[in-house]
Amino acid sequence: MNFAPSPLPATEPPRDCPLCPRLVEFRHALQAEYPDWWNAPIPAFGDPNAWLVIVGLAPGKHGANRTGRPFTGDYAGELLYATLAKYGLSEGQFDARPDDGLQLRGTMLINAVRCLPPANKPTPEEIRTCRPFLEAPLAALPNASVFIALGQIAHQSAVKALGGRLPKAKFGHLAEHRMPDGRVLIDSYHCSRYNQNTGRLTAAMFEAVFERALACRPS
Repeated sequence: MNFAPSPLPATEPPRDCPLCPRLVEFRHALQAEYPDWWNAPIPAFGDPNAWLVIVGLAPGKHGANRTGRPFTGDYAGELLYATLAKYGLSEGQFDARPDDGLQLRGTMLINAVRCLPPANKPTPEEIRTCRPFLEAPLAALPNASVFIALGQIAHQSAVKALGGRLPKAKFGHLAEHRMPDGRVLIDSYHCSRYNQNTGRLTAAMFEAVFERALACRPS
């Protein structure tokens, strides 16, 4: 599987990251079953000069874990990348392939948990263990001032990585939180197939999050 190098290579976990035994075991099983898939921690994707960072939960089995690029190859990515294009945050045509030539403008995608968890449910310990691989790229993005968290787990990880306190920053769709250093975190329901199919998240609701993020962008 061809994949463009991470824009932040020094902050990435190794392909054979050994830190979470359950995720390592699952990874090895998938490597045997699907040897042509990426089957490794998912690198960040986007613009190293990003002002906006979108924090996802974890790779999907048939999405990023297969293709090696966040939100590429699964249902959630269709809405996400369409929204990025609508607001001028990407260049090129999204074709759900890591070699489609798509580039992000002013935006970076990073998952709170880099490896695929069974049933898409990382444990609290796995979330904590992977947090340094969220903190490091955030620290390496000097222009990042606005953050979007997709779902409650991404919200919790982002708040902690940005030095905030969860009791003062409760998750809610379109909830907005000012971090101690002045950076802004905006919450969204995750753009998962389930949330879209049940109507919990509509395209209009998702776009409202990005409209607010653009309004918070420093001039």
